[in-house]
Amino acid sequence: MTHLARRRMLAAAATGLLTASLGVATSAPATAAPRTASACTMSTLPFPADVDRATADAVDPTGRFVAGTAMRFGDDGNESLLLVWDRRRLTAVESSIAADVTGVNTDGVVVGNGWVDGTSRPWVYRGGAVELLPVPPGAAAASAINGAGDIAGWREEADSGRKVALRWPAARPGTVEVLDAPAGAVPQDITEDGTIVGTAGDWAQWTGWVRHPDGRVEALTVPGARTTLVDAAQGRWVVGRVDLGGGAEVKVRWNLRDGSWSRLADELPWVQDVNSRGAVVGGDRIARNGTSRLLPGGGERVTVGARAVSDTGTVVGFRNDGRVTPVRWSGC
Repeated sequence: MTHLARRRMLAAAATGLLTASLGVATSAPATAAPRTASACTMSTLPFPADVDRATADAVDPTGRFVAGTAMRFGDDGNESLLLVWDRRRLTAVESSIAADVTGVNTDGVVVGNGWVDGTSRPWVYRGGAVELLPVPPGAAAASAINGAGDIAGWREEADSGRKVALRWPAARPGTVEVLDAPAGAVPQDITEDGTIVGTAGDWAQWTGWVRHPDGRVEALTVPGARTTLVDAAQGRWVVGRVDLGGGAEVKVRWNLRDGSWSRLADELPWVQDVNSRGAVVGGDRIARNGTSRLLPGGGERVTVGARAVSDTGTVVGFRNDGRVTPVRWSGC
């Protein structure tokens, strides 16, 4: 699942999205079992020694598979690589289109986006090869993949620039579907049961939405929100940001089972990903309910960034001490 940027390309594209069709949600703090104290540690994932930068951008719910990208900078142009770790065993695949990873599932299938002739195109890595996904005319991108292999994403109509929600169903390989969704819908995540969440609408009028497995589509917001941006989902949890006025975004988490929502810790820089237990990562922190914890590894002139979190609590991302390298955190 999950998700960069939450995804550099999708975040940039999704910034041109969705209006407020406000739904009904009641504010109620979510409860969770008490956690015992544990040592939160960071380790560097193996990566090719000759690359200039590498990041870990996605992890499957079990924590087994991690996926990311690397880049070699050269006088004749840059060379991109797809990185896939299976229990820390690295496979590096040279690919001109694997510029951005947006998800990996429990079978090790990876999805992401790249550029073909100056146009955004989604790709999938399976069976040891990177291949383009079929798309209607226009720019397109893949946002996420679930355990069944269903992929959610979107395309932009060439004439109008309008965003259209897409799904690549695992049951029908080589096909793509246009989904019923709000106008201008950009899916951001797909859960294990096929629930799809995203943002829709015009610039600065964004609203969140959820498409249930039975096809029902509902608004996803909080009372009084001027705008809503949805970033990620897993299990019953969805995370995003809302504008309640006052010039600052509020980070929130929704519970799809009862429609409730709660405010995340203010010190969380942004929201990047969520797991099925409701743990949220963003920037250099992991948050649970109303509290957050600083991830180790940062320091003076050193930054760390979390990109995704598994259901087992494994967090993956990057460390930048002058060179960007892929890392994972455990016990946080």
